[in-house]
Amino acid sequence: MIEALSVMRLETERLIIRPYIPSDLQESFELMQDPEVLTYMHMNVFSAEEYQGVFDWLISSYDTPFDEAFKYSFGIREKESGAFIGWCGVGTLDFCPPDKELYYLIGRQYWGRGYAAEAAAALAEYTFGVIGLDRVYAKADPRNTASVKILGRLGFTLDRVLEGLTGDYADCNGEEMYVLTREQIGGYSRFVEEQAVNIY
Repeated sequence: MIEALSVMRLETERLIIRPYIPSDLQESFELMQDPEVLTYMHMNVFSAEEYQGVFDWLISSYDTPFDEAFKYSFGIREKESGAFIGWCGVGTLDFCPPDKELYYLIGRQYWGRGYAAEAAAALAEYTFGVIGLDRVYAKADPRNTASVKILGRLGFTLDRVLEGLTGDYADCNGEEMYVLTREQIGGYSRFVEEQAVNIY
């Protein structure tokens, strides 16, 4: 694991976001067994064997330095209960390198509490302040109105609608691509401050 990620811990008012560790395996696997949370993710429910491979890859990805094509995913825990409630991440857009995208998923029982926005705000701050990106993108299916609202709240603006993608990425056609730049984060930083984000 590269040094910056070995000490990475984002703490908001209600959440703790950190790299996966082996003991997260079962809880994160259980989260991914709900087809409803995967509706807009272009994923199917994983078998235990399949998810073990994915989980091992997620942990190994922390060895990739910031200046290479990376994909970092982090577990999200509820601070008060310690429950594993979802994940978020930032990584290279496979169909449009070297651009980077921010992504997130919250377990269904935790929907409607503002956790996705809180986690995404903290992670976006990290991408600018620590990873050093100048801009970050986020995809949203226009039918996923909750996610579209979250991105708008965080200051993301519509950049384009995806089209012309083929092969493994054809399912992304029609999705909206939003962007947040370093120059836009004046108002965004105020949101982060309101959420009491601490970056360690």
